Amino acid sequence: MARKSPISIVKEKFGEKSKLVEALKQLTGDALWLDRTNADRGGAKSLEHVSNAKLLRLHATFSEVKEKFGSRAKLVDAILETEKRAKDAGYRKRLEAWPVPRLYDHYKSAAKRAKAAAAKTPAQA
Repeated sequence: MARKSPISIVKEKFGEKSKLVEALKQLTGDALWLDRTNADRGGAKSLEHVSNAKLLRLHATFSEVKEKFGSRAKLVDAILETEKRAKDAGYRKRLEAWPVPRLYDHYKSAAKRAKAAAAKTPAQA
């Protein structure tokens, strides 16, 4: 069974690319979105010019983050708690500059490391 192409997934789930872009814009409100665009760097492109595969990944990531955490600030707090660095103001400031997909990947990695460390500690004791 072959994998579906990104365009077929977009048409199946959203109907057309513009509806996917609108759904993504609704997810990327002030609570999740860093207000950085290509216009900041001299370009004029927007989400309409992004590939279907990337838009699907962004939609999935933003949906998960919105469901689990609700906002970027809570995601950053979860990362700091998982890594036991809640009082590290410099690290918090650095994390707050990262985009949501990068933060979420970092959170998943940190949670996996914490789970492995917790499983290793009782086995040694």
